[in-house]
Amino acid sequence: MAVNFDELQIGDAIPAYTAAPITRTHLVRYAGASGDFNPLHHDETFAKAIGMDQVIAHGMFIMGIAGEAITSWIDYKYLRRFSVHFLSMTYPVDLDDIENTKGRATITVSGKVVEKYEENGEKRIRCEIIALDAKGSRKLTGFFVVAIP
Repeated sequence: MAVNFDELQIGDAIPAYTAAPITRTHLVRYAGASGDFNPLHHDETFAKAIGMDQVIAHGMFIMGIAGEAITSWIDYKYLRRFSVHFLSMTYPVDLDDIENTKGRATITVSGKVVEKYEENGEKRIRCEIIALDAKGSRKLTGFFVVAIP
């Protein structure tokens, strides 16, 4: 999708992005890719021993979904800054229970343009984002800055 700096207005929504439901398989793959093997993210016995109902998704995995939302709209090579604040835990679903999850492990990222400016010879926008599950639980908030080609 081509983005035109002159046509963008403060307050314009960015395209909403919904990821596939997060499963334990996603968490195992993310652990392998990131090197984060904290048992809180894969060991049910450990999670229950520390008072959790079940394992939780890595916060940085949720940030990765937010990054995917951004780069599905604007190519990653134009990303100049990306920052988030984590708000709540995300629980995966079992593959055999995806139909009954009621979206609790489905993350949707949305946001809006909050600033337009020029810097270093580039036309840039700053957007605020929020990631929610289908129940409306806020997972993270943040912002990103991109150059508009």
